[in-house]
Parts: sequence; structure tokens; C-alpha cells
Amino acid sequence: MEHPTNHLNKSITNGKRNLHILIIVTIAFFVSITFGVLVFSTAFYIRKNVVQAFKIPSNAMEPTLIKGDLILVDKAIYKNSNPNRGDIIVFIYPQDRKKIYAKRLVGLPGETIEIRYSSVFIDGTPVKDGVIGRTHYYNKGIYAKDGQQIKIPDDGYFVLGDNSISSLDSRYWGFVPKKNIVGKAYKIYYPFAHSGPIK
Repeated sequence: MEHPTNHLNKSITNGKRNLHILIIVTIAFFVSITFGVLVFSTAFYIRKNVVQAFKIPSNAMEPTLIKGDLILVDKAIYKNSNPNRGDIIVFIYPQDRKKIYAKRLVGLPGETIEIRYSSVFIDGTPVKDGVIGRTHYYNKGIYAKDGQQIKIPDDGYFVLGDNSISSLDSRYWGFVPKKNIVGKAYKIYYPFAHSGPIK
């Protein structure tokens, strides 16, 4: 027959073991919550301030960007520098803040821009370099009529789609304020068939 003292000792031992398990589970729970919050906070900070993924919704930037492409946008690059001609910028559409567009930056603040002979002229000189120099642009919209020279505001940018015939861009609605610029598109990460740096 088991002695009552032994039974009491076993109960105390079991009680201690259960208490230890409860403490470990509680610590693990709070650690996981804290770690989860930390991971979420870090991911949120990166998405808001460093890099964010976007999906291309139309064919306006073909052949550079194809409808359905998933791209990465550098959201920190313009915090200490200005956008450059030729950059593909992602921005909040000035006429509807719920929409995000991606277009090629063609005209800079204070410049005069004109589309003439299917080419972009800046301050009377044709742009011959890069994609802008190789693209056929159409005189369409109220800001790009044939023979029309447009002065870009000091805080504005003029953007065009690489697929000029199918792009709703600055020719139709005007200028992108710098405050609307989200960042620079720099990489296609999906689909893998044509992933890589954006030029």
C-alpha cells in the first residue's frame, strides 16, 4: 500500500510540472505575439517607406511593361533626390487619388515640351537618347496638340506611356505634382519569363 506522504509528494511534483508547462506556454504565447507584431511592423514600414509591389493594369507601357506584370517600386529613391528624365515613375493619378499609374517621365519642372514629328522636343531640342528617343509619340489630347508648346510648372512633371497610341497620360490631363510621386519602378519580378531590371 502506497504511503500517503508519497502520494502528497507526487501531487506536488505534478503540480510543479503543470505550473512550469503553463509558464512556458504563456511565455511562448507572448513571445510569438511580440515577434508577430514586430514582423508585421517591419513589413508595414518597408512597404510604406522602402519598396512596394504593384501590378500593371493596362497595356499603356508596352513593350516595357505588359498588362499583368508585377513590379517593384523604390519608394525611398526620391526622398533625397529628384526624378530623372527617362525614369518610370509610379504616382497617384491627379484626377483620382484612388488610382495609381506608371508612366515614363519625359518633361521636368520649368521645361517647355512639345511633340513634333512624332518626337519629344524639350526647350526646342529633340530628345534622342534612350526609350524616349526611340518611341513614336502621337499628338493627342489638350496638352499635346500639333505645334503646341507646353510650359511645365515648377512643381510638375510631364509623363508619357511607351505605348503612345493607347496611353492616357499627361497629353490628356496635364502634370504630375511631385507630392503625388510614389517612387521609381525598377524591377519586374513576375512573370519570370521576362523578369529583370526595368529600363
